[in-house]
Amino acid sequence: MKELSCKTPGEFEYKDTQKPILSQGNAIIKIKRIGICGTDLHAFEGTQPYFSYPRTLGHELAGEVFEIESNSEFQIGDLVTIMPYFSCGTCVACRKGKTNCCQKISVFGVHEDGGMREYVSVPISTLIKREGLQLDQLAMAEPFAIGAHGVRRAGVKPGDRVLVIGAGPIGLGVMEFAKIAGGEVIALDINEQRLDFCKNILNIAHTLKASEQTKREIEELTNGDFCDVVIDATGNSTAIHQGFQYMAHGGTYVLVGLQKGEIAFFHPDFHKRESTLMSSRNATKADFEQVLEALASGNINVKNYITHRVNFEGVKSNFESWLDPKTGVIKAMVAI
Repeated sequence: MKELSCKTPGEFEYKDTQKPILSQGNAIIKIKRIGICGTDLHAFEGTQPYFSYPRTLGHELAGEVFEIESNSEFQIGDLVTIMPYFSCGTCVACRKGKTNCCQKISVFGVHEDGGMREYVSVPISTLIKREGLQLDQLAMAEPFAIGAHGVRRAGVKPGDRVLVIGAGPIGLGVMEFAKIAGGEVIALDINEQRLDFCKNILNIAHTLKASEQTKREIEELTNGDFCDVVIDATGNSTAIHQGFQYMAHGGTYVLVGLQKGEIAFFHPDFHKRESTLMSSRNATKADFEQVLEALASGNINVKNYITHRVNFEGVKSNFESWLDPKTGVIKAMVAI
């Protein structure tokens, strides 16, 4: 079968490899769609934490069950997505049901070779299906689940003012689920094209371009209250640190984005607000199920997001262009 490996930062290589053999507890999936996400782009750049090379990327996946045990709930030919967080099942986090932050977690396409190949072998327990959904929708389940998990961590309630910093694909998913939860969403980004997408496609009422005036603009927009929930989806150190000043008293700050360095804040300001700071990592099966329900009901339209399409053979020649904001890429989708 064909496989695309990221040999080193900035270098892809197509190669011929052996198709996986069916083993107990696993299924062979014929990959049909691969979504390109920020993790893939950062890996190509050489800026992704917890990463080593060479690595076969790809964890936003949809495919068809090709081989599976006869006693499974899945049938050959079923269209599925893959929950790409492989957990140990026994550590302290797994015992509490928090498999998304397992101590020994292995993320498909990050810690181990992923789905940029024609066939993969994955645990049956990671497969999720929903009748009526198409391949593009299934491939978009994982990034939306990241957003759904962050919103669930934040405990967004109807009427909450929710500031989402970063209007990339993950941030847009955060906005979608914050709206579904009843939040009043404010989008903050430096990219005017992305902000136009938020306003015109996602119907986000308030969009702000990041500047030296951002704090004052948020203060005026919220009548001096600031934001009940702030969610960072940038992974940018400067943006993360600036986000602390946008919280309301009693507010919550959730870090969905990840950066490599330390985080520092002025303790008296943080303390007087009785602020809550938390991270949000990956997603759970419940988040995926929420996403599939939103897709099936039409609350989220993936056609709004997929701006670039390419066949598997064209990934190598097109990938670097997706790093350039001028291309206007929101979600690139690969078809095999």
